Amino acid sequence: MPTASFSLLLCLSFFTYTTVHSKLLSQLTSPYLSPTTIFPHYQNMLEAFKIFIYTPDEAFTFNSSAESLFIASLQNSTFVTHDAEEAHLFFIPFSSNLSTRSIARVIRRFKENIPYWNRTLGADHFYLSCAGLGYESDRNLVELKKNSVQISCFPAPDGNFIPHKDISLPPLASSQAPYTPANKTASFLGYFRHGGIKESILVKELVNDPDFLIESQPSDLLTYKERLATSKFCLFEYGGDVSGIGEALRFGCVPAVITDRPIKDLPFMDVLRWQEIAVFVPLGGVKELKRVLVRTCGDRHEQMRNLGVKASRHFVWNELPQPFDSFHTVMYQLWRRRHTIRYPRRVTV
Repeated sequence: MPTASFSLLLCLSFFTYTTVHSKLLSQLTSPYLSPTTIFPHYQNMLEAFKIFIYTPDEAFTFNSSAESLFIASLQNSTFVTHDAEEAHLFFIPFSSNLSTRSIARVIRRFKENIPYWNRTLGADHFYLSCAGLGYESDRNLVELKKNSVQISCFPAPDGNFIPHKDISLPPLASSQAPYTPANKTASFLGYFRHGGIKESILVKELVNDPDFLIESQPSDLLTYKERLATSKFCLFEYGGDVSGIGEALRFGCVPAVITDRPIKDLPFMDVLRWQEIAVFVPLGGVKELKRVLVRTCGDRHEQMRNLGVKASRHFVWNELPQPFDSFHTVMYQLWRRRHTIRYPRRVTV
């Protein structure tokens, strides 16, 4: 009997070790926070997710290409239903330049004439606003801001984003070309395309450092790809131009985000392990920047580079959405936020 008990204990210990080891191995080779669940949950979303789009009072437009692509993709997708009773979420469309007073009137109209908002005070609703909404005193705007899911652009203005509820759109990259391994030795520790912001303190400090390549714009797209493929890190100032962060991941250039505060609005924060695909550098000058980057070189850099390439497919915007691209990953985040309460359907007699 003791022998049998010992054998059972040994078996259970081996099973526990194998399970833990498998989880650790999947985390080391996957860019996802939950590598074992994302794919079945994604498939469930494709099969079941339904969204009802409110009819706007007037035609709506958006200021950014990412916003326009998202709404066009949503409207033409199989996620849209015309039966509000089967919807998981409700989309409130309004123009980017609509005043807060006008937005408050839109919500007031929904509350007075349409029953769905009042069931949850907007908790199963979402809206699109690139700049995001700040805090207003109007009760309708307070409910919209605090309860509904906001989809904004990255980076969102400080104070206009609520972590764990809101979602940020990844920037629209200039190149959607797939990654092809370059097998080239890195020529630079860091590459910084600063977009012509000459007054940037970082640009002034780095421009004469031979370890970094700093330029306003590369001469052509092919040159830009070459810069990414031959640099260990690509530098981005949080709050500045981050449009190339998806391209950096795609071409194996680990993003190094320089920031003076914790970042809470990264795209796909509840999907990707950002700490494993990017470096976050506190604002502290060139010496601190180089210290962090050099410390991350070697095997650690290669692991981040490989995971970043795997994650890069989520940063691609397509005119016709493709599996796991930006549109579908945003939809997956909405699916995770769908309201859990299901209301009884109306019965017609």
